[in-house]
Amino acid sequence: MTTERTLEYRHEGSLLEAFVCTPTGGGRHPAVLIAHAWAGRSPFEADKARALAELGYVGIAIDMYGKGVLGRSAEENGALMKPFLDHRALLQGRLHAALTAARADAAVDGERVAAMGFCFGGLCVLDLARSGADVRGVVSFHGLLRKPGNTDDRRIAAKVLVLHGHDDPMVLPADVLAFEQEMTAAGADWQVHAYGHTLHAFTNPEANDPSSGLKFNANANRRSWRSLVNFLEEVLA
Repeated sequence: MTTERTLEYRHEGSLLEAFVCTPTGGGRHPAVLIAHAWAGRSPFEADKARALAELGYVGIAIDMYGKGVLGRSAEENGALMKPFLDHRALLQGRLHAALTAARADAAVDGERVAAMGFCFGGLCVLDLARSGADVRGVVSFHGLLRKPGNTDDRRIAAKVLVLHGHDDPMVLPADVLAFEQEMTAAGADWQVHAYGHTLHAFTNPEANDPSSGLKFNANANRRSWRSLVNFLEEVLA
């Protein structure tokens, strides 16, 4: 059994609401922040929080857009995401607000925190590491890899795992190479796992638009989750 609740916090005047799933038993547990895809915090991320709680972690699906804010079309999703892509310091500040709120939670062992994210959320957690946040590790699932431009001189202490579809049209092989070079220059302990014949959004069973580069892939989904589990066992031990 696990317990579910919400956690409100604020950043620059915005009221935000995370979904929290906690393992049974008292005391403090290692925690994993979950950054959402471009539509906003949804049942998809809540299900990931539940799965993490079953593994013994506090799963915290964070909120980048504001309490109750969800996009309902590609146009709305893009409009919600754009301010954060255009102003990466804003994105990083919002992530740090979520991290602070998580660490203050009575169920969380603040010394053992990691973060993971999907698509836009993958970019978010990579920026969390780039910004120098004190987290044990970050995991990007089919995330965007582009550099923020305001962290070039910072060392990356968090361990980094990128789970990537090789045929993702949003992240080309040249982008992966540039990311690897960036991580090496920053002194990061990094890994990139690329899945062949795999497009963007490969973890989302509702993704079924190959012409736009979006397609669920059961094998990549299963393999990437296993890689996540192994990574968390290492960094949150």
